[in-house]
Amino acid sequence: MSYTVHFRGITADIITKPGIFSERGPDRGTMLMLDNADISPGMRILDLGCGSGIVGTLCAKLGAEVFMLDCDPLAVDVASRTLAANGISDVVPLLSDGFADFNEKDLDLILSNPPYHTDFSVAKGFIEKGFNRLRIGGRMMLVVKRPQWYHNKLCAIFGGCTQLSKEGYTVFTAIKRQSGYARTSRR
Repeated sequence: MSYTVHFRGITADIITKPGIFSERGPDRGTMLMLDNADISPGMRILDLGCGSGIVGTLCAKLGAEVFMLDCDPLAVDVASRTLAANGISDVVPLLSDGFADFNEKDLDLILSNPPYHTDFSVAKGFIEKGFNRLRIGGRMMLVVKRPQWYHNKLCAIFGGCTQLSKEGYTVFTAIKRQSGYARTSRR
């Protein structure tokens, strides 16, 4: 199975299989996030929870240095096929439970559409560990369906965030402004 995406003057063929998120076409929330992301050549971008590879593929086609992670072996395989179908050979999706097997730092941008139907422990790890992988001035963008928890968590870690909502999706953007979490527990 595959579908084609047109984005900012480029075209990408996305390979997919049953069981991979948004297998029939691009997810509206993911596209809302991408539409509002500042992506430029040379940026170091992480596609966290890459699924079929749509985010990483589009970013690579726009000239970014891309890293892709997913905890699902099927997703890593499908993302690899998507990259190959688009002639991208310098990006290799990594099988990793969150950041467990990923060592890159000083990222400019982390893009993620975290799983909505799990408890918040996955998203909590993405946000806390992602903060530590960004350079000062780096951004994290998340597509969410349950905005209140994400707003509170992003503000606690990053010290603030912006929110854009459309068609039932919310995209949060948080900027790393300091080396430590904004709010630490005080006893």
